[in-house]
Parts: sequence; C-alpha cells; structure tokens
Amino acid sequence: MKFRRMFIVAVALLTSLSGQDKPETTFKVDVKLVNVFVTVTDQQGAPIGNLGKNDFSLSEDGVPQKIAVFSKESQLPLSIVLAIDTSSSTRKDIRLELEAARRFIHSMIRPQDSVSLYTFATNVSEMTPFTAKLHQVDSAINEVRVGGATSLYDAIYLGAKALINRQGRKVMVLITDGGDTASSIDYKEALRAAQQSEALVYSLIDVPVEASAGRNTGGEHALIQISSDTGGKYYYAANVGQLDRAFEQISDELRTQYLLAYYPVTRRAASDFREIDVTAHPHEAAEAQGSDAGEKLVVRARRGYYTSKLE
Repeated sequence: MKFRRMFIVAVALLTSLSGQDKPETTFKVDVKLVNVFVTVTDQQGAPIGNLGKNDFSLSEDGVPQKIAVFSKESQLPLSIVLAIDTSSSTRKDIRLELEAARRFIHSMIRPQDSVSLYTFATNVSEMTPFTAKLHQVDSAINEVRVGGATSLYDAIYLGAKALINRQGRKVMVLITDGGDTASSIDYKEALRAAQQSEALVYSLIDVPVEASAGRNTGGEHALIQISSDTGGKYYYAANVGQLDRAFEQISDELRTQYLLAYYPVTRRAASDFREIDVTAHPHEAAEAQGSDAGEKLVVRARRGYYTSKLE
C-alpha cells in the first residue's frame, strides 16, 4: 500500500508539472527522416520503373533499416542546376553544348519544375535563378560568353548551396572537359556540399581528343567519383550526338526514380557521415519489363549523408 501511495503521488506530481515549462534539453529524440532517391537499371542501362517496396533492401552503416516511405517519384517537382564550363578550353564546342543543353531543358521542364543556369570560367555566374520559364533560360543561354580559367569545384559548391533548401528532387548537371584551374574550393569540399544538398550529380565530360596532351584525367576521375557518390552518373561526349544521347538517358532516368525514406535505428557516434547501401531484387517486376528475372539490377543512390549542416 505504501508503494501504491508513492506511485499515485508521483503520477500526481508529473500531472501537475505537465502544464509548466520544462527545459528543452531534457529529452532529445532524433526523428530525422532520411530520403534516398534511387535509380534502377538493368545491365544494359535501361531504367526499371515497376519495382515495389519489397523489392528493395536498405542499410545504414551496415545496419538494416525499415523503409518507412516508398514511392515512385516521377511526378515530384524537380530542381535542376545546369552548370556549363565556359573557360577558354571549351571555345570550340561551346555553342553546340549550349544548344544541346537548351534542347534538354525544353524537353524536361514541366510547370512544377525549375532550372537554374550557371556558367563557370575564372568565376562562377548564376545566369538565371530557378525558373520554369523557358524563354528566361533561352535568353540566359544567348548571353553566355567564353574565356578564362576553370572554377569547376566552386561551381559544384555554389550549385549545391542553391539546391540544398529546394523541395522535391534535386539534380546537378555539369558540362565540362574535366579540368579545374582556379577554384577556391577543393575537391573534398565540393563533394561534401554535393552530398549534403542531396542532389544527383550528372557529369557530361567533353573529351574531343582521347589522347590529348591537355586532357585532365585527374579532373575527370574527380567528376566520376562525385557522380558515383551522389547517385548520379557520368558520360563521355566527344560530339553533339553523344551529348544529346546523354541528355536523353538522364531524362529517362529522372522519369523512373524511386524514393526510399527511413528513420535511422542506430547512430555511429564516431563520425557525422552515415554510409547508405541500397540493393534491389529483380523478381517478377524486372521480368515483366523485359529483363531477365535472374539478372542483377544496377542500383544508384547516394553513398551516404552528413549529420552536420553545410555552412
């Protein structure tokens, strides 16, 4: 009976305190929903668009996670940063690249979508803020001028900052020959910014002469890594036909994406970077779309995320 009275008194005290102010730091519950946009293709690169929630497995830092939200995201608003290298090394091909970019934007942008055009040479310039008005983008493309060094990593960093607070799907498309000669931001900072923005980075690498002495293979490898780590993809384009084909493939992928979202069940205190791994299982869905049900599917998604915010 004594224990029962103490319990009743404790409950009464808690009840009486319920209307009073309590220190905000008493309890901290991390309920951050982690969004992972996923592209799935067969071994030949054809998008697989009819998978279900049970066809996916997801883990964070090696620990399996329960998928709380699953949807096919072709209708979700799309924000695109299109960043075009206008340094002196691109002078020969820039007009063809700009026209290919114009065709991509005209075919891709819907009323709920928006695009922001950036150019980068010695400096990075925002030619137009996010807009769905195609005439505004066309006017900006017509104003592009060529010349100077190459601030590729600065462009990635600034594009990521522009995307970080956008709602819906976020994409960065880079058209460049892969070199960086003038950035104040380094590769690691650019990669981290891209990852924190949750943008898929697609790199269209213009290498007209494969054995060119001026070819920057280090820059190319950096673009390949950034694209891979963010769930995007890289393409080599030696002519306008290959550039158009790359844009077509990007469009196809963006129309067949999935969203997997989860509440992390564990945290690794030693690092603020969390590794994400997503796998997809073929089953009947892939077979119905024309792929071999036993064929391993190719899954692209961001490799992880940071718990700290981009400054």
